[in-house]
This record gives sequence, structure tokens and C-alpha cells, in this order.
Amino acid sequence: MLSEAVPGREGRMREGKIAVRIAVALLVVAAIGLGTASMFTSVEAKGSCRCPLIYAPVQCDHGKVYPNQCEADCHNARNCVPLPL
Repeated sequence: MLSEAVPGREGRMREGKIAVRIAVALLVVAAIGLGTASMFTSVEAKGSCRCPLIYAPVQCDHGKVYPNQCEADCHNARNCVPLPL
């Protein structure tokens, strides 16, 4: 007669460890996703450009200051010059 294996304490502990590993993996994936999303500015959300979050301000001929040259280019700003930090 074959007896069915009944998970005892060891089986439940193993299942618990697997569940913890899965939860940690999901948290890591979520953190990576949030980190990647926060690396770019809101200009990306408009669909026109993807600019890094680097602060190197520039002032353009119309007087507006942008956080970096990429942002200025995305807004079609011309004759931009770097500002001192």
C-alpha cells in the first residue's frame, strides 16, 4: 500500500522560504522599475524626448533657464549657454 506524503514541518518551512524569496524578487523588480522610471524627466511623459536627470543649467536666447541642454533641445530653445553652478 502506497502512503501519501504529508508535508510536515520541513515541508511548510520550505514553502515559506520559497514564498519569501518570491516576495523579495517581486520587490526587487518593482524597485528596479521605479528607479528606471525616475531616471528621466517629465519631458519623456509628453513623448517628445528622454532627458537624463543631470543638473547642468543653460539659459537660452528667450531668457528661459532649462535644467540641461537636452531639456532645452526638447523645447526647441536656441542659442543656449551654460550657467555657472
